Amino acid sequence: MDVAEEAPVRVRTVVAYTASPGLGGAEIALGHLLAHASTALDVLLVGTSQQVVATLAARRPGMRAVVVPASGARAAAAHLALFRRLRPDVVHVNRHVPWAAALGIVAALATPGARLVTVDQLPLRTVDPVELWRTRALTLRADAAVAVGPASARRIEDFYALGRGSVHSVPNGVPDHGVRRRAARPSGPLVVGAVGRLDPMKGHDVLLRALAQVDGVDVVLVGSGAEEGSLRGLARHLGIAGRVSFAGWLPSPPDFLPGFDVFALPSRSEGFPLALVEAMLAELPCVATPVGSIPAAITPERTGLLVPTDDADALAAALRRLRDDPDLRDRLGAQARQAALAAFTASTMTEAYERLWGRVAGRPRSALLRPPPPRP
Repeated sequence: MDVAEEAPVRVRTVVAYTASPGLGGAEIALGHLLAHASTALDVLLVGTSQQVVATLAARRPGMRAVVVPASGARAAAAHLALFRRLRPDVVHVNRHVPWAAALGIVAALATPGARLVTVDQLPLRTVDPVELWRTRALTLRADAAVAVGPASARRIEDFYALGRGSVHSVPNGVPDHGVRRRAARPSGPLVVGAVGRLDPMKGHDVLLRALAQVDGVDVVLVGSGAEEGSLRGLARHLGIAGRVSFAGWLPSPPDFLPGFDVFALPSRSEGFPLALVEAMLAELPCVATPVGSIPAAITPERTGLLVPTDDADALAAALRRLRDDPDLRDRLGAQARQAALAAFTASTMTEAYERLWGRVAGRPRSALLRPPPPRP
């Protein structure tokens, strides 16, 4: 029987591991997985940050959670002793960057009976040769390697010379909270929202430069970050400060979505952004860049609009189209929600991981488990 067709076995204990020092999209995705994993599973959370572990543990009441040292002389021994005591069937390592979590991976590999699944939330390549070699070597030892979309999987394969077709694709998913965009208003500016940390990678500066070319549109930025000062300065320089609102960090960004008419994500780099899926579920017409695995969610002219990266003129043209065509906004928003419900919910993501856990647990530890071949 082909590996791709092997029947999964029953998994009893899964350790979810994160070495992230802070909370971001990678940790939110892991939180959705923890919350939706089957109650028949004994899921344990292990991490190196007290804040991250406490926040994620709250997503699954009653789950055991342990904080281990991130570095230092005792860190390796603490990881190994903990994993050997827990004796999990599967260790699910959620990497916020591909070169993270080396101690957790080594401890998983050294634990008798455990199977290792690595998940890369961002398709990034390190420029440090030691980190690059280590990342490649450890990923090749995994029983299954995962990235959060087809394009992200191919980039991880190329960045770390893993071999074509060696990385699985499991897109991130979010719960459907039933949030919907408001009905179109008869007057007033079109409100374009962007949700995400204020970081150069997110391309908020491109959005502001596009806004300066389009009348009748306001922008709301939901999030915080080091770029806030420079973005405020850019808005003043462009003469649009009165049309840009900085909402700051919010504990539940989806609650803000009904106040938007359009969602914009002009990122320079992405994995599979949760904010985009939340906007799609809210029936918001979305305009984004074709980076990472965004094209897996946005089909141009069907579930949204795609514009080139760093192209303020193209983004401005897309915003004018959406401003002037309410029927287009309604059509894109409705189709985006249907696409998200079909493929990008937290339940869909969790089912995919549970099937993968069962497959790796049912076979000997050997070479990296390859994804099934694409259907013709």
